[in-house]
Amino acid sequence: MASPTSVAPSHRRHLTITPASVILVCVAALLAIGLIVLYSASSAVKGAAPATYLFKQLIFLGLSIGAAWMVVLADLESLRRFAWIAAAAALIVLVLVLIPGIGVEVKGSRRWLNLGFTRLQVSEFAKLAMVFALSHYLALNQNKMDDLKRGFLYPCIGIGLFAGLIILEPDFGTAFLTGALGMILLFLAGGRLRFILPCVTLASGAFVVLILHNPVRLRRITSFLDVEANRSEGAYQLWQAILAFAAGGVDGVGIGNGRQQQSFLPEAHTDFIFAILGEELGLIFTMLTVVLFITIFVAGLVHVRRAPNLFQFLLVTGSLLLICLQAIINLGVVTGMMPTKGMSLPFISAGGSNLLLMGFLVGIIINTSRAWQRPKPLERKRALAEVVG
Repeated sequence: MASPTSVAPSHRRHLTITPASVILVCVAALLAIGLIVLYSASSAVKGAAPATYLFKQLIFLGLSIGAAWMVVLADLESLRRFAWIAAAAALIVLVLVLIPGIGVEVKGSRRWLNLGFTRLQVSEFAKLAMVFALSHYLALNQNKMDDLKRGFLYPCIGIGLFAGLIILEPDFGTAFLTGALGMILLFLAGGRLRFILPCVTLASGAFVVLILHNPVRLRRITSFLDVEANRSEGAYQLWQAILAFAAGGVDGVGIGNGRQQQSFLPEAHTDFIFAILGEELGLIFTMLTVVLFITIFVAGLVHVRRAPNLFQFLLVTGSLLLICLQAIINLGVVTGMMPTKGMSLPFISAGGSNLLLMGFLVGIIINTSRAWQRPKPLERKRALAEVVG
């Protein structure tokens, strides 16, 4: 038998950089930036103490870390048997939130359930439930994707149920994100374009018709097309965000020295917090934030290439896209590249529901990183044989 001193060096553990560890570092950096900017952005919110939103965010950050840790310790393959239960529960809650007296209405939208100590935005978790159930279904039917019913119609009905109930809240942006994400996963699972393209065309047409018959959403579109002419009305929020970026310049005006959160920019601590970041921390930190999200996306793509089966591939891809697509939409809206839409910036905006969702998503990515790196039984036997003999 080899002596311990001769064996140990060859089996000494080395620090390795994995895609999941890169994602974790980027998430930590985004959270740090978010907490700093949130304290400043929420300091002038009427009816709240300067640290109120920061304190709430820290509480939900703790809950989010706990949620991520539970997911990391879970066996995702064993949890697959609960996929249909999770989907059914999410659909039931999406129906309940539409009922007056149960769902909480804010600014004309009924998206929240009042839990007493906080409000829960149910569509956030419905997105994850849809990804989980859809990944499970497509993995079970991966050899039947040529079939019209099993390979297209059934999953489309499921996607349509989730997106349809969300659009009734109404939440057009989240409904669009949910439908687009579902179709992307369907395509990645082997869905045929001859089925998908006509469906996407019809759904897009229906979406446009709904916008044309909704005065609030239509005004957002027309204001977006001519921001300067509508800067005192429909495009006021976007105009103030543009002014914030202009005032920040390269270096920023410094934390706490921004003007836009002083009742000039509505929703400065939530949907438009990126504008406050640009004003107070400048171009360097705005670009850093964008680079961090790009790094998360690229590292995620590298990570999913090692997926052992279709279910885990789709689940991790869906989790990655939920983070990155939401970030793209928020950044596009705040910088004037997309029409105004109320959607949080992941890890940075104030909001407990979205932060909890991000905890689950990051937990899934870390979980699969640990599972995919775990040596197989045969590999463990070979490693043991090398050590002892």
